[in-house]
Amino acid sequence: MIILNGGSSAGKSGIVRCLQAVLPEPWLAFGCDSFVDALPARMQAAEGGIVFAADGEVSVGADFRALEEVWTEGIVTMARAGARVIVDDVFLGGPASQQRWRKSLGRLPVLWVGVRCDRVVAAGREVARGDRVQGMAAAQADVVHQGVLYDLEVDTTHTESMVCARTIAAHVS
Repeated sequence: MIILNGGSSAGKSGIVRCLQAVLPEPWLAFGCDSFVDALPARMQAAEGGIVFAADGEVSVGADFRALEEVWTEGIVTMARAGARVIVDDVFLGGPASQQRWRKSLGRLPVLWVGVRCDRVVAAGREVARGDRVQGMAAAQADVVHQGVLYDLEVDTTHTESMVCARTIAAHVS
């Protein structure tokens, strides 16, 4: 498995698509955005689910965490069954988020990758995308990395997704 962690609009999704293109074997890709999109509508903007505040802050509740745990276990089960998996995530809880993955992963080999991007650049991408609450990128740019341990870090501030993907691919065993 490869797990990418970075803030909103840091460039993780672009790197994932490039990784799928450059890695010699087929890799499945899953991301926290697809998980959030899969949630019932009533859990989006609800106390027990996920709430996106006007300033870009994101908070999650107990129902969200319970479903997230099942989703994580499902992805790990696919990897244990032999699928090569790339995960695009946002560790809002920093090391606690990484620990949730570690608990599910057990001894499964993982390449932990930090995807960094300058907060101003990420905020500009956020505006250009038009599908994010403004402020998320700046709020998450640094906090998602605090206390998280990586095997490798890439910075998309001035580096294209394909270059980052090739750097990551070089570390995949």
